[in-house]
Amino acid sequence: MARISIYDTTLRDGAQTEGVSFSCEDKLDILSRLDEFGVDFVEGGWPGSNPRDDEFFEKAGRLGLSKTALTAFGSTRRYGIPPEEDPNLKALAACPAEWCCIFGKTWDFHVTDALRIGLDDNLAMVEDSVRFLRESGKRVMFDAEHFFDGYYGNRDYALAVLKAAERGGAEWLVLCDTNGGTLPAEIASAVEDVLLSTDVQLGIHCHNDSDLATACTLAAVEAGCTMVQGTVNGIGERCGNANLCTVIPNLALKEGIDIGDIDLRRLTPLSKSVGEIANMAPAPGMPYVGDRAFAHKGGMHVSALMKDPRTYEHIEPETVGNSRRVLVSDMAGRSSITEKLKELGLEIADDSSHITQMIKDMEQKGYQFEGADASFELLVKRLRGDLEKRFEVYGFRIFMDEREGLEMDSEASIKVMDAEGNMEQTAADGNGPVNALDNALRKALARFYPSLNGVRLTDYKVRVLDEKSATAASVRVLMRTTDGESSWTTVGVSENVIEASLIALIDSLEYALMKQDQKTKVNQ
Repeated sequence: MARISIYDTTLRDGAQTEGVSFSCEDKLDILSRLDEFGVDFVEGGWPGSNPRDDEFFEKAGRLGLSKTALTAFGSTRRYGIPPEEDPNLKALAACPAEWCCIFGKTWDFHVTDALRIGLDDNLAMVEDSVRFLRESGKRVMFDAEHFFDGYYGNRDYALAVLKAAERGGAEWLVLCDTNGGTLPAEIASAVEDVLLSTDVQLGIHCHNDSDLATACTLAAVEAGCTMVQGTVNGIGERCGNANLCTVIPNLALKEGIDIGDIDLRRLTPLSKSVGEIANMAPAPGMPYVGDRAFAHKGGMHVSALMKDPRTYEHIEPETVGNSRRVLVSDMAGRSSITEKLKELGLEIADDSSHITQMIKDMEQKGYQFEGADASFELLVKRLRGDLEKRFEVYGFRIFMDEREGLEMDSEASIKVMDAEGNMEQTAADGNGPVNALDNALRKALARFYPSLNGVRLTDYKVRVLDEKSATAASVRVLMRTTDGESSWTTVGVSENVIEASLIALIDSLEYALMKQDQKTKVNQ
């Protein structure tokens, strides 16, 4: 079977998930992780639609991606406007991305009732939009929106739209089950028919409104599609998109299909890190990558498992970067910890079992290190005695005043001692208690470590870990910090959101100092 290209749309279609809002830094972080993972295409967003996407494409062009082709998303031109004057197409043409993916209507019902234009007018919009981008130097994919609804409503017109995109110069025709209501057999039948009508490669883009997105994607590949589009963890509008965390291993491990340079061992870490960045905990029962995917409880299952894992596991969990969990004992996790040490360039030593146990104990309390590599690295170095303690917080207070007719004021005072025993006590204002605490801590430490003046927070997320405990619930705080050259994420957990924030904040500044020490040694 032909090589299958993997197209990730987490940053665009996934960003349409209710409750998800990626910052520019979030999108750059996810893009880097997807490049390391090895996907062929990443749909970054819609140039010209908002300042955030424009900033993202500008910065993404400087990342030096090694495996991934960044793709810009947009639509065909508006009715009555030439492509060279259409703002959307002009933004796509000016975007630094090599590839553009534009969508157009293939369902005659949408053309006549939603756009309220003639069927031939829509064909012209598709063809000259694709041609304009090709003549602008772009490589173009065409997303055939609502293709399967259109195909089973008016086959000839749906195929005519694809031919229009082909005439314009599209290199991929992506068949979209936009409403997510088509059955796998119907998908396969339509794909087989389309292949008889075009020489252009076909892709598949399925939504999950019938809980069939993965099945429909696999059916489309078996019928002849050579590209699959989806999102990490299946996030997306309404019920989500085809879940690449399921589709990819099914293609590679079950079908034996060539998926290029994908590193399957990074699949579970990718799922968890994107979940943390999106502030959406991945479903624990998710196949392949979920916390429960290879979890086994006491009794007959465990007895058989100890003799041969194949008795109750369909693949080796390490294949997808996951780990086995036996719920009646602590037996799992060492391999994933060892792999993480390798990733961070840390020594693989005899203490990996001790580190694994410590990580498991902390995860029991609510910590999650897959999306917080900086805190993980600090933890390992502290356990090994390789990290000098640069400062200690001896106490802090937070004051909040609400003035009539004005916003609430926040002020934090803090007492800090450096490694030489020098004490500094200071205070600072902020937009809320956490911001005030951040300002006060860095202000105090600047006396000892002036380089911290160049360090700042770029993102802050809070997740309630046990909603049933209401206001007494523990919370997990994730902080993203930058020094202008690189970024890192730290984590803190407590029943007190301020304390959890302070734990993550201290880690972020200790990591900054550690990086600066390492840089100084290299330059000496």
